[in-house]
Amino acid sequence: MNTLTHAEPRTRRPHRIRRTAVAALALAALTALTSCTPETVSPADERARAHEAGGDGKPGARVKLAGGEVDCAVAKCIALTFDGGPGKDTPALLDLLKREEVPATFFLLGRKHIEKYPETVRRIAKEGHEVANHTWNHPRLTEIEPDEIREELTRTQKEIARLTGSEPTLVRPPQGRTDDTVSEISKELGLSQVLWSTTAKDYATNDSELITERTLDQAGRDGVILLHDIYQGTVPAVPGIIHALKKDGYTFVTVPQLMAPAEPVPGTVYRP
Repeated sequence: MNTLTHAEPRTRRPHRIRRTAVAALALAALTALTSCTPETVSPADERARAHEAGGDGKPGARVKLAGGEVDCAVAKCIALTFDGGPGKDTPALLDLLKREEVPATFFLLGRKHIEKYPETVRRIAKEGHEVANHTWNHPRLTEIEPDEIREELTRTQKEIARLTGSEPTLVRPPQGRTDDTVSEISKELGLSQVLWSTTAKDYATNDSELITERTLDQAGRDGVILLHDIYQGTVPAVPGIIHALKKDGYTFVTVPQLMAPAEPVPGTVYRP
């Protein structure tokens, strides 16, 4: 699984691996993460199953976009997602997305973000983007107790609902770290987990050209791009990403639109 390494305070549950040689540490971390990770489902496979269940297995699930309609079983679709906001640069990002007629999925963080920029949260929803959950304090959910996981997700759900009128149906666990307990609680709260296929690691660089290059190198049909609208180099990189992918024939959609006619199933972990 892809994971991120944000600068964040450690949560209370201790690591289960010993810090030895760098190679051994990396191998142990990967092994431990893989062993507790629930099975993942790709949005494209979910979409294909829904088509098949419809009777003939043929395309035909058209979703409405600003520029018309699209069926991602036929079109070359990709989902642009942003974690950790809103932030001070999010309004400028929304201006850009509006000009380019690009819908996005925003996984919003509660503390110091939703609570600091409530009008931006309302604007994200009003302008037709998908509003999703990224917890309140950004802990590694696999390292805290079940009641704490539930509180992290529930508090964010309620605050987003208060601001927008509806609770999210999607969550992105911080750093992509999930396990059976996180999945069970997500299911209980009506949330589907969404991971990604493309990461520019924009948390580690302010170089917008590098962020653009990394994103374009990894982008693919039915992919999910992970970016953060809270880092200095990210929002300036987005125009180049959008223009290059449009030129290459991509259509931007939200995560639920990528899956249509299927709908995200609570508790499921989606990963392209």
